[in-house]
Amino acid sequence: LSIMKLSLALLATCATGAFAAKTKTFSQVRADSKFGMDLLSKSRRADEADEEETSWVAGYALKFQGCHHIAQWNAEAENDADAVRIETKRLARFRLCPIDSCSGDLAQGCKSSFGDYIVDMDIFLQTYMANKEEVDAENCENYAANQCDCAEEDAYGYAIERDDNFEAEDCEYKCFKNAGMSECYEERYYDSYGYQADMPENMKNIEVADYLECTQFDYDANDDGNNGRKLEDAGDDAAYFIGPYCSDQGGHIVLGMFTDEDCTEFADDYGGKETYKTMTSKNLPNSYDSIVDTSCYSCAGEQKQDGDGNYYNEELEACTTLVSDAGKCETYMANARGSDYINENACTYMEGIKVTTKNNIIIGGATTSNKVASAFIGIFSVSFVLLGSYVYYLKTKLDRGSINLTD
Repeated sequence: LSIMKLSLALLATCATGAFAAKTKTFSQVRADSKFGMDLLSKSRRADEADEEETSWVAGYALKFQGCHHIAQWNAEAENDADAVRIETKRLARFRLCPIDSCSGDLAQGCKSSFGDYIVDMDIFLQTYMANKEEVDAENCENYAANQCDCAEEDAYGYAIERDDNFEAEDCEYKCFKNAGMSECYEERYYDSYGYQADMPENMKNIEVADYLECTQFDYDANDDGNNGRKLEDAGDDAAYFIGPYCSDQGGHIVLGMFTDEDCTEFADDYGGKETYKTMTSKNLPNSYDSIVDTSCYSCAGEQKQDGDGNYYNEELEACTTLVSDAGKCETYMANARGSDYINENACTYMEGIKVTTKNNIIIGGATTSNKVASAFIGIFSVSFVLLGSYVYYLKTKLDRGSINLTD
């Protein structure tokens, strides 16, 4: 009996927690409405007119929040019979958090003094990737200098005594590879004799940076050097395109293969992944894992000194570019920047495009693990096992009682 009471108590706790965690509903503006579509352009026009000062951006870090697709009428298709009538608009959402409070592990990034922004996905990706390359290059350089012990000279410019076969480039390659820092090196290819050689073209995969916007995939399956095969149901003039899209839950931006130049029609039911693999015998890069991670990227640039001898950081161009091009909701920045200097033109619009999963659960963007939810799942699982054990115990007692009555 005590086991059953414990099980019921645990189940009640789970139910209480579940109801307490229900998401509040909001009055929403349809993302594909004319009102919603105009908000971003109005926000940008206001900024262009005011030419707002952006040095404040240096005190913030950028955190990817999620992405969203909306369908809209293609005005340019009215005079073109072959053009797509309904086009897909891809948007990316990001947040600026104070540098000292931005957390990559927190889905929201931060909980106060932040600004939310929404921008065209192509613009976001190109700017994000350009900035990430610079960040990676700096991190790789620092890691090599402090962790790899591959320098040929010491801090005073004197040559360091090394083995005759020592090569700084080989040393750094092994150091980065052992550390799992794939962004710092290019994978090497060795021929059948064990000598380093140029990697054959048919073994190379595409570069993600070449497909940050919808681009035709140039591939010849009839080339004897390729390992893939021609698709049985594809004509000789069949064209395929590769480009980014927002995954189902709205938390990832991944690559897909499409059959149209606007990247709206998938090449298969799996986001084009199977078609690409059939054609090339390779996996489509970033078709599962997101191109954009959920780390916090500082918007503080190079440190400089003003005329009074005070040091300050310049703002990164990548951050100012995204902020100037984006629709803005800077309500929670009012205390830090002043209510006269914030922009709230896109707040209502962003409220209307909450990312929703297939199970109709509203989420705020890029997903991270939820420890509270995991705890409730664990408690429910334990409760289920205990309750099942008690039912089995009761059944066993009843069976024994039946046997005694028969005797």
